Amino acid sequence: MAASTGVAPIFVPPNQKRPSPRERLEHGRAQRKSLPRAKLSEVLAQPRGYDPIDLLRSAAEERVPKLLPEKYRRMACSPFAFFRGAVAIMAADLASCPNTGLQVQLCGDAHVQNMGSFEGPDGRIIFDVSDFDETIPGPWDWDVKRMAASIVLAGYEANHSRAGCIAAVDRFLSSYCTLMEELAEQPVLVAARHQIHESNRAQAVSAALKQAQRASPCDLLRKYTDTGARGQWRFKTIENTLWPVRSQTRQDVLESLLVYRESLAPDRLHLFSFFRPVDVAFKIVGTGSVGLRDYVVLLEGNGLQDPLFLQIKQETHSAYAAYLQNSTFAHQGRRVADGQRKMQPLSDLLLGWTRIGGHDYLVRQLNDHKGSIDIENLRANGLESLARVAGELLARGHARSGDALALKGYIGRPGRLVEAITKFGVDYATQTQHDFEQFQKAIQAGRIKVNGTPPSRVPRKSAAAAPAAAQKKRA
Repeated sequence: MAASTGVAPIFVPPNQKRPSPRERLEHGRAQRKSLPRAKLSEVLAQPRGYDPIDLLRSAAEERVPKLLPEKYRRMACSPFAFFRGAVAIMAADLASCPNTGLQVQLCGDAHVQNMGSFEGPDGRIIFDVSDFDETIPGPWDWDVKRMAASIVLAGYEANHSRAGCIAAVDRFLSSYCTLMEELAEQPVLVAARHQIHESNRAQAVSAALKQAQRASPCDLLRKYTDTGARGQWRFKTIENTLWPVRSQTRQDVLESLLVYRESLAPDRLHLFSFFRPVDVAFKIVGTGSVGLRDYVVLLEGNGLQDPLFLQIKQETHSAYAAYLQNSTFAHQGRRVADGQRKMQPLSDLLLGWTRIGGHDYLVRQLNDHKGSIDIENLRANGLESLARVAGELLARGHARSGDALALKGYIGRPGRLVEAITKFGVDYATQTQHDFEQFQKAIQAGRIKVNGTPPSRVPRKSAAAAPAAAQKKRA
């Protein structure tokens, strides 16, 4: 089902009539007739017409085949890890249901561990969404639904009760709706520059900020390299994580920096011109990204103690592209970079794109003082406090890239929407647990091959499906 794009807030020539703020607000309200807010609770409008395991495998066709067993090994450690690597399944499920028809720039893979800390262009450590591989223009409710489901699954992994997860999703949605209403009433440029000042009060965010403040490129130098015979830094081999590349591949990666330079603004190109490349490695990252070609280039600026690590990461079509209109992009790396800039007021100083061997790549700093969300920090009130920040970050990104007034019009009084999407989040978490069980059976049957034994991160309650089982028992 192709998603409707609704009214996009694009520039209208002076000789044409522009929608007034009142008309944009009423447009959002009118969309409730097409899709009442209560309908947002539906997980599947009809039975699936596909096997989720087959869809998962077909979504990996553009990846390096020999790395897929490592991807599946990481996905096999918990339902939440499976969810992180199975965005293709949720994209198909979301597309099977009606949507609000109000378009924003989607993060695409909105979940609690795709937020983190990094250094902004002005040197400040900021906390924001940190992964945009699936970004694409689409219905705002898709991002919100995916984040809601992720909060429930992460909550189960952090040993929260079903009631605790529901409270966290409620906090997330209330935060989203409150800030969206606030931004809709502000001048456009004020809303676009909105800064979220109190995010560091959340335990998980505070830990990520501290991690980012401690991290530096010199840390990566010690972690990933050794000194060679001539005193130069060289990448070392770390099993299932990193290994040096040589010969033609190394040359191809270094030559791609010429194309990357063309994607940089003049002021950033000037800074990049002071660095010279030293070595190249292949790196495995994350869970959902495993299998994509991912290179790391070590460069040096003012000597050996001024390292720069660039990540050159393959980008394929967004998992949502098949279900959306106007979803063709000339360069997938540029799709990601442009999408990130639409959603964020501050992004990586060296964000750009290039092409190697017929594949598109995003280029960014590998470690510009980065910090990530640790599931351990989501225990107690950590989940709920992070959920509040997640709501604010998504609301700001959607307000920047969509029409906040139209979204405010659709949301109206938040109670009905909060109730509907909270139900969706809990129910989709249950659906994911069922899919995870099918995934485990596929591994046992040999349909899915994994490297060795998956690392165990299943909650101490003994089974991630326990909340769903308890729900069935009460019924």
